[in-house]
Amino acid sequence: QVQLVESGGGLVRPGGSLRLSCAASGRFFNINAMAWHRQPPGKQRELVATITSGGETNYADSVKGRFTISRDFAKNTVYLQMNSLKPEDTAVYYCYADLRTAIARSDAFWGQGTQVAVSS
Repeated sequence: QVQLVESGGGLVRPGGSLRLSCAASGRFFNINAMAWHRQPPGKQRELVATITSGGETNYADSVKGRFTISRDFAKNTVYLQMNSLKPEDTAVYYCYADLRTAIARSDAFWGQGTQVAVSS
């Protein structure tokens, strides 16, 4: 059974920074890619950033230049460094992992979510 455990959320003032972490544990062969999504209050879940096993990254336009996704796949962990936070970044942030769970099979997994609130 695979688990994704997120940490690092909280309340921060506009312009502040937070760092989210997500660690994958359980039975899988390797990580194909990991990502962060978020769901603002009353809105749909949206993609924030992705990173592949090769280190390729992709960002939503709304966070480019402010957020940085990184990984330590030796520790099965992905990070999201969030700088210059804005009130519109307020959301529940979810970790996502695409994991190879068998020789010819990959599965998607989600974390439980961590709340980020940006307010003065």
